[in-house]
Amino acid sequence: MRKTLIALSTAVAVGTPIIASAQQAATTPPPPYTFTANVALASEYLYRGIAQTRGKPAIQGGFDFAHSSGFYIGTWESNISWISDFSPTTSASLEADIYGGYKHSFANDFGFDVGVLTYNYPGKNMPDPKPDTTEVYGALSWKWLSLKYSYATTNLFGVSDSKGSDYIDLSGNYDLGSGFSLIGHVGHQTVHNFGDASYTDWKIGASKDFGVGVLGLYYSDTNAKGNCDAGEPYCFVNGAGDGYDAGKGRVVVTFGKTF
Repeated sequence: MRKTLIALSTAVAVGTPIIASAQQAATTPPPPYTFTANVALASEYLYRGIAQTRGKPAIQGGFDFAHSSGFYIGTWESNISWISDFSPTTSASLEADIYGGYKHSFANDFGFDVGVLTYNYPGKNMPDPKPDTTEVYGALSWKWLSLKYSYATTNLFGVSDSKGSDYIDLSGNYDLGSGFSLIGHVGHQTVHNFGDASYTDWKIGASKDFGVGVLGLYYSDTNAKGNCDAGEPYCFVNGAGDGYDAGKGRVVVTFGKTF
């Protein structure tokens, strides 16, 4: 009996810290911040419906830091060719974005997001004005819909005297279940003091989350396409003099993963 009591006492003494540690772990709140990374491959990089890689693939990725208060910062990068397509003497193959802002949810299904985004294009023999651009933005969301407004506080992507340009877009991402989603978007870009460069773009498609990554397929088009021989704003001419319509409709395939 004495040995039994000693063994029982020892088991209780050893087991109590284990139980206490498990209870402590269960009640310990999660950290007030999250840090995530993302990477993606795309058959082509389109931005606001306009080709950024002249029909060629793109590899993209970034990092995001978010605090439970709602504040966040992040960076995102992709290869590009549009600056060299527009100005063959320029060597620029990277877009590096830096952004930060504040987002908050309210009334269960509603939310808002405000922030600042800078587009940076390092390179050699850059055109003047430089394509580097800063925008402030604000967005409202409801369930699977979002409406966003962006305003350029600098010249827009190298267009002279275009400060004050803006972009408004309505986007949706509807969850069908089993990892499937429908995606849709329509937007309008206004280029200040350059009305011929203003245009509307739209896209529609679907995505599937396979666990190891998300596969996306969508069709995008704009009313910016036109006759390159007529000098349309979104027709780029390479060193060989070949015109490329950057605003034409096309199918894009993407595969991405967030960690």
